Amino acid sequence: MKQIRLLIIVLSCVIVSSCIPHKDTIYLQVKEGAINDTIPNNLSEIQKPYRVQVNDILNIRVKALDQETVSILNPVGDENLNATSAERAFFDGFIVDVHGNVRMPTLGYINVLGFTTEEIEKALEQKLLEEQFKETANIFVTVKLAGLRYTANGEVGSPGSQVLYTERVNIFEAIANVGEIPVTGNKKDVLIIRQYPQGQQIHHLDLTDIRVMQSPYYYIQPNDIIYVKPLKQKSLGTGETALSSIAAIASILSLLTTGVLLYSRL
Repeated sequence: MKQIRLLIIVLSCVIVSSCIPHKDTIYLQVKEGAINDTIPNNLSEIQKPYRVQVNDILNIRVKALDQETVSILNPVGDENLNATSAERAFFDGFIVDVHGNVRMPTLGYINVLGFTTEEIEKALEQKLLEEQFKETANIFVTVKLAGLRYTANGEVGSPGSQVLYTERVNIFEAIANVGEIPVTGNKKDVLIIRQYPQGQQIHHLDLTDIRVMQSPYYYIQPNDIIYVKPLKQKSLGTGETALSSIAAIASILSLLTTGVLLYSRL
């Protein structure tokens, strides 16, 4: 009986320790040192302009008073009417090659690596005016990213790659599009793996802290990889909450009691 009691105590300790604290499951908590407000009063625009990387797809459109004169610069894509939005962006867009160039009709190769879309617009307008058009043509160039592509792995609802057709996406929106982080996901240390010209870097976000909105990595960038680590409680394979832990203990006690009764009858 002493051995059974000892076993019950040990199992109870293991199961209770596997419970995930409620505070680890709540987003945007006002923690020590944070401002007691829904949104920090000193929240400012901290997102830097995105600079084009290799393998990005750019949507480039050129307009003029006489639209026929610039029609060759604008992909039509009639043969891809049945394609998805992502597929049409791939076929009609301009892909940045490994050298950081895009190849455009009549203009040839143009280096765009490390430039913002606004800078590329101005450079293209200037090049067109210098080589092909006059000021009276009223050339107007727009350059946009053909969707914001990112990948989410680990403890999320549906791991995989997503393409969102918007210019700005924060970390909560990105996660919402791949499924909520389950209870077993570590919301306190979400990794953002970001590509830079010098290589990849890993950044850390605590989604349970309201100050995450002040992080320079709060808004994701194209080609980001989001990784949500599992909590150690998941590897224990026991209860995720106190209620499930109590249920597990009750089941173990029931089995042990049944075993003792059967043994005593022998």
